[in-house]
Amino acid sequence: MNYENQSLGDFPANPLERSGYTLVFNDEFEGSILDNNNWIPYYLPHWSSREQSKANYYFESGNLVLQITKEQQPWCPEFDGEVRCSSIQTGEFAGPLGSKLGQHRFSDSLVVREEQENIQNYTPQYGYFELRAKGLKTSANHVALWMIGYEDSPKKSSEIAIFELVGSHTSSKSSGIRYGVHPWGDPQIRDEFYEDYFNIDTSQYHIYGLEWKPSCLDFYLDNKKIRTINQSPHYSMQLLLSIFEHRFEGAWTGQYDPKVPYPKTFKIDYFRAYQPNDGYNTV
Repeated sequence: MNYENQSLGDFPANPLERSGYTLVFNDEFEGSILDNNNWIPYYLPHWSSREQSKANYYFESGNLVLQITKEQQPWCPEFDGEVRCSSIQTGEFAGPLGSKLGQHRFSDSLVVREEQENIQNYTPQYGYFELRAKGLKTSANHVALWMIGYEDSPKKSSEIAIFELVGSHTSSKSSGIRYGVHPWGDPQIRDEFYEDYFNIDTSQYHIYGLEWKPSCLDFYLDNKKIRTINQSPHYSMQLLLSIFEHRFEGAWTGQYDPKVPYPKTFKIDYFRAYQPNDGYNTV
């Protein structure tokens, strides 16, 4: 897919101010410590444990770097096999120990294995969201900015993938960007997911955006709208920033090669969230 202002190198950062909008949440990752008022440094710990699902990360030159290391263990081997991940999220919700109630119930076999404090650091309903980041080029890896329903009802469980970047779908001249919505248990959402190729290198810095409106989802790449999906979840959601590695045969992300050097990294310059000054029409 072609679009104006293609960039095979780094796309520059946007100013913090956005015309017609108010900044309501952001992290520029300028320090050396993850802000726990913004992020929970675990991946769906209720289905596993905080110890197994803790994020592996460091800070470098004003970036948060989520990484997978060679010795890193699977986050939830009983239910997600040989998948490694480092992920942070802006909320956490789960029911009591042994219950089936919890965010992102990706398998019918899941039960809460470690009780968690329910936290809402940032769980918006609607807004404009923007991330500047570098993906990667290694097979069996992908990185993502995505949203899942925060609410305690299985019917409020859809997912918005603002983007997924697959290492095996990335080159210096063309890269695939996956995005869309999955219903999971939400009967009001139908599965609508895309992978479009652009004449860019997503292992360099690019800006990925979403405007989540009551009527639709507008997806952006480097400040240009690339698609509108005419669906919209109508409940609060939390955000996740994640890097994954699939160390098994037949993975959708491509063949895993143990000889490829570690660490595998996802470099994030900033995340910002805005609300329009005039609000959204919810009628």
